[in-house]
Amino acid sequence: MSRIAVVQVAPILLDRERTLARAVESIEEAARGGARLVVFPEAFIPGYPTWIWRLRPGGDMLLTGEIHARLAANAIDLTRDDLAPVREAARKHQVSVTCGIDEIDGEFSRGTIYNTVVFIGADGEIKNRHRKLMPTNPERMVWGNGDASGLRAIDTPVGRVGVLICWENYMPLARYALYADGIDVLVAPTWDSGDGWIGTMQHIAREGRCFVVSCGTALEASELPADFPSRDQLFPDPKEWVNDGDSVIVAPGGKIIAGPMRRERGLLFGDIDRRAVVGARRALDVAGHYARSDVFQLHVHRAPLPPIIDRS
Repeated sequence: MSRIAVVQVAPILLDRERTLARAVESIEEAARGGARLVVFPEAFIPGYPTWIWRLRPGGDMLLTGEIHARLAANAIDLTRDDLAPVREAARKHQVSVTCGIDEIDGEFSRGTIYNTVVFIGADGEIKNRHRKLMPTNPERMVWGNGDASGLRAIDTPVGRVGVLICWENYMPLARYALYADGIDVLVAPTWDSGDGWIGTMQHIAREGRCFVVSCGTALEASELPADFPSRDQLFPDPKEWVNDGDSVIVAPGGKIIAGPMRRERGLLFGDIDRRAVVGARRALDVAGHYARSDVFQLHVHRAPLPPIIDRS
């Protein structure tokens, strides 16, 4: 058996350094609880751009620009090693970590932000970076499109782990790519919540015969920093639950084994046994004996897609 810890706490929105400190504290707490894998929500550092769902489409341009500039200033640049505190915490406590970040591209344009999940091994090294393939609706005004270079399973102490971010989990071919790569655990960092989302997590566990770990953010309006631009206009009710969280861990076949954690802050622990995946796939292995490669084939272009290729 291996223990997973899902971190359902709020970031300090648009504050990279304070949110990094909160992430380190959560890793320490998870390690004390015996976790081998620690999972953070979508865009945890420095926070999901929840304001985009409240601004007028095509309007509020000055306010949008002000908030976006602050997001960019606090985004994670992996070329600067901005995740060093999290990497060190993983190494110190010998745990693997998946962490959602707003990643600013420090290699090419240095202006585009991506919705990224980074996988950090127990040695503190970054093992994989997955950028969300398709931002959803107004998210496209914040994040660029990712590629499939990080759409792969990573070997960990709890099994082979793959990541799909929020509504990527509604992309059948993206799911299939990870099934075919032999995942034991699908990690789904998300801003979504509610019974419909939980039902989707159960469906994926039934379809892929894998464990599914959904990690959400529980956030009240009162937790937004006092200096957040136009906070009182965008979030007038301090008692409003901006997001309910609803983190959950689902076993192969669809049974919920931990959560949902609704309107609570803290860590959700779950114990998993990867041998359950093997048993579940005896009857249904959608990328194995239940596939028909003579009828259907999926082509995945995993090569990175840089905007410039230097041939000098």
